Amino acid sequence: MIFLCFVALAISAIDRVNLAVAAPSIKNSLGLGDGDMGLLLGAFFWTYALLQIPAGRLIDGIGARAGLAIAVGGWSLFTILTGAMRSVPTLLACRLGLGAGEAAVYPGGAKVIYAWFPRTERGLASGLFDAGPRVGLAIGLPLVSSIVAAWGWEASFYVTGLIGLVWLAAWLLLYRDPEHHRSVSIEQLRHLQASRSVARDPVLEQEQAIPWLILLRHRTIWGMMIGLFCYNFSNYFFITWFPTYLMQAKGLSLAQLGTLGTLPALMSIPGSLFGGWMSDWLLRCGWSLTVARKTCLVGGLLTASVITLAGLTESVALALVFLSISYAGLSVTAATAWTLPADVAPSGGQVATIGGLQNFASNLAGIATTAFTGLMLSVSGGSFAVPLMAAGVICLLGASAYVFLVGVIEPLRLDQAPHRRAAPPG
Repeated sequence: MIFLCFVALAISAIDRVNLAVAAPSIKNSLGLGDGDMGLLLGAFFWTYALLQIPAGRLIDGIGARAGLAIAVGGWSLFTILTGAMRSVPTLLACRLGLGAGEAAVYPGGAKVIYAWFPRTERGLASGLFDAGPRVGLAIGLPLVSSIVAAWGWEASFYVTGLIGLVWLAAWLLLYRDPEHHRSVSIEQLRHLQASRSVARDPVLEQEQAIPWLILLRHRTIWGMMIGLFCYNFSNYFFITWFPTYLMQAKGLSLAQLGTLGTLPALMSIPGSLFGGWMSDWLLRCGWSLTVARKTCLVGGLLTASVITLAGLTESVALALVFLSISYAGLSVTAATAWTLPADVAPSGGQVATIGGLQNFASNLAGIATTAFTGLMLSVSGGSFAVPLMAAGVICLLGASAYVFLVGVIEPLRLDQAPHRRAAPPG
């Protein structure tokens, strides 16, 4: 089940990065300027960020199976349509549609982790899940580069969109929640259900729908949102401007982009697995859940701050080393961050909603990164030094948010929630 989520995230990353890789060809083919491309690169994040909370509520309402089927099918169709578009407004509409579809993938994955894994295994499950975008980026750069070089930019969208439709068929055939999967024994199901109910509110376990704004009363939720925003400020540099950085600032060719450009993504894959495994291992060694999770959250962001050094060197090799270390550190943080919705949800009915909340905040960083980097390039005549230095500083701010704003990592108590009913007489 987690492998299916891993593949979905890999496909989502390929479908995001294909525009970044194809951008030079699209600009030449359609006569677009840097401003147009900045608009198109950032448009994805508008709907992706704004629909995170509705997507999380949808997943909590109809379940991961139906919710992710709708999401992946929808964004795959918009990806295919992108290849047929010939104007900024139509391309913009397709990117907005892509963002709307992909909004459900992380909340859906958080829901699957909650459903299928006990607390002591969620870190590694989250690491496997979050490795998907890293693998997608590593595959996407050479794949899209090769397709663009061989058949043109349009073909890259047709091929990657069709991959998503193949995944959709496999998902509908294979995925079921544990309660409805014939291979899950009664003992396994009881173990999963017992893990889900640890320290959770018994009233909320029966009555799962609560107003999501109540969750914002908790400092921990704000810490999760701010921490993931800071993580994504650097992360989305790799998804949006990174190909342009290598080709424009470092002089790499399209062929070199498909080889050397994959190094940070390749380094990030073991980072995801290590981060998830480490937080679980620390927990099994007797560390508290709070210390185990925060050690990886904070350590990953501190490591990722070396992205600043990439903006201070002229060497292509050194820049790739710093960027690879940074991306690996980001992956350690992300793998652990996606255990938190299941760890802190008051009941199973809020897991995807909390995932949507933190991912809404984090993806505002996608808008900020694309806009800020484009502005700095215009002002500086094409230098990436300031955007990279800013990314490193924001990583440090994210580490501080996880230390000081996120409290004890345990299911939130909503004792004052206005929706709760009084206990029946007697």
